[in-house]
Amino acid sequence: MYRRKAFTALESHLTKTQATVIMGMRRVGKTTAIKHLLGKVAHANKLYLDLERIEHRHLFNQPSYSDIERGLTQLGIDLNAPSVIALDEIQLVKNLPSVIKSLYDTYQVKFIVAGSSSFYLKNHFSESLAGRKQIFELWPLDFQEFLEFRGLWKPQAEMERLRPFLRTFFDIYGAAYEEYIRFGGFPEVVLTDDRSDKENYLSDIVNAYIELDIKLLSDFEVTDALYKLMLLLAGRAGSKADFTKLSSILSLNRHKVKDYLSLLEYTYFIRQVKPLARGIDKELTSQPKIYFTDTGILNKLQKGLSSGHLFENAIASQLALLGNLNYFEKSRSLEIDFIVDEAVAYEVKETPAPQYLNSLRNNATTIGVVEHKLIGRYPPESGFTEFVWGGSVF
Repeated sequence: MYRRKAFTALESHLTKTQATVIMGMRRVGKTTAIKHLLGKVAHANKLYLDLERIEHRHLFNQPSYSDIERGLTQLGIDLNAPSVIALDEIQLVKNLPSVIKSLYDTYQVKFIVAGSSSFYLKNHFSESLAGRKQIFELWPLDFQEFLEFRGLWKPQAEMERLRPFLRTFFDIYGAAYEEYIRFGGFPEVVLTDDRSDKENYLSDIVNAYIELDIKLLSDFEVTDALYKLMLLLAGRAGSKADFTKLSSILSLNRHKVKDYLSLLEYTYFIRQVKPLARGIDKELTSQPKIYFTDTGILNKLQKGLSSGHLFENAIASQLALLGNLNYFEKSRSLEIDFIVDEAVAYEVKETPAPQYLNSLRNNATTIGVVEHKLIGRYPPESGFTEFVWGGSVF
């Protein structure tokens, strides 16, 4: 069992009566997290059900709650005693929040549930389980987790987190970071050494996402359009979403394109990074930048993407795990790639140089952000070291 960073918070919440809700993209490790938590439950009055199995969906789709309770009893749960019920892929049963609410309010049941769509979970669970749940999001592995899964992590590496470039650290982990950028952070992809297997796993993840999550949450007729949109976005990763141009290429209504982008974001396929705007009017009218949540998936969809765009996308994913992510752009001379929690400005350059750091410092000062860091991928021949290497962002 490989330990994820999220496990600490999940284990802490295991003792709470609230439902533990784990959200994240398919194949990112939600089932492993559920089974890890069940293993921490000391008593035997517990049950795991995968709702991709039709018999388990049928159990919760019954109109009579008493029949659902009888079914759970037959599966070994004693509802008269404290129990733990874990449910996987909960988006497959639309009335499940109401069932959970009834059981939660009637019995001493601790629920651990997981699903692939924040749209479903946030909208349906928010109404039915207000005050009865806590949501945890699980993402692809960050670089530290990647190293741990590959058996390469050493405790002293923590000392270099977001520190200025150190050649020794780069020499130790440089090759691993390039692999991380190329193939991403899905656990099964990380754990195989064979490159063709990695490619096949990524293909399976994309296909499963389209065939299961997208078809479940949208009309069957739009699947082709959504796939075309995914390919277009992959070729424009890191760019602002030009809704008018995208709608023209896809022959879709502009508002429909926005809806599809929201669907891709709600199912954890992409993230939309909004500009740092002073005022709600500017925020609503500004265009977000589109990044993919996993660079392996991005590489799979767009083989010809420039290495610079791929690196920027990797950093976007790494920084997003540290806080709320924005970008700033007022003019070509006043741009900042990323701002975390409105407090730290980051500029991303494959080969960092002093002029990039000076420009970042000036731009950050202009907009009132005191702290700033230049992030680089390759150490320059000049010997310049006043930058954070991408592998130190975790």
